[in-house]
Amino acid sequence: MTSPAPELSPRRRVLLDAALQVLAEQGLRGLTHRAVDRQAGLPEGSCSAYLRTRKALLTALTEYVAAGLGADVAALAAELDHLPDDDDIEPHVEATGRLFLSWLDHPEMLLARQELAIEAARDRDLAEVLGAARTALIEVVDGILCARGKSHGPEAAEWLVASMDGILLAALLKAPTERPAFLGGAVAQTLGSLALED
Repeated sequence: MTSPAPELSPRRRVLLDAALQVLAEQGLRGLTHRAVDRQAGLPEGSCSAYLRTRKALLTALTEYVAAGLGADVAALAAELDHLPDDDDIEPHVEATGRLFLSWLDHPEMLLARQELAIEAARDRDLAEVLGAARTALIEVVDGILCARGKSHGPEAAEWLVASMDGILLAALLKAPTERPAFLGGAVAQTLGSLALED
């Protein structure tokens, strides 16, 4: 998975990686400064020295997750941009499937994003962070569609993003051995119906 936010200090990155792991494994209730310190193998008080409040921790982690997933999507967009401009969706399905499988092989980012999305429904500040990241993602997808002459506006890109979110969540609940076949079929159907057909 692409590393987010290169401007982060090494210590801050260690803390956010640890927070990501804690959130993925224990959910929001388990995400505390002490739990992050333990996960990072740092002295107690390390996390709170950088991120003094729980709100600061949640906000920084939301930005970190959004940046990481966004960087992966931007890389996928660049890869798709170099594919032939024809009606063969198989290369698009394969590239998208590879990205999704890489996320599912190391699902911490996906699990954390789900937890943060639920919290954002109750927290306007987190909702703004995720909303900005989602808008950027929709713009990337809309750019892919426009480049292929298939866009029906940002609304179509938003539908595609929402559909892919659902596919990822469904795949996350399946056994690892079942995921490649499921993703291949679901991504092909979705790209065919929403993105690559007139």
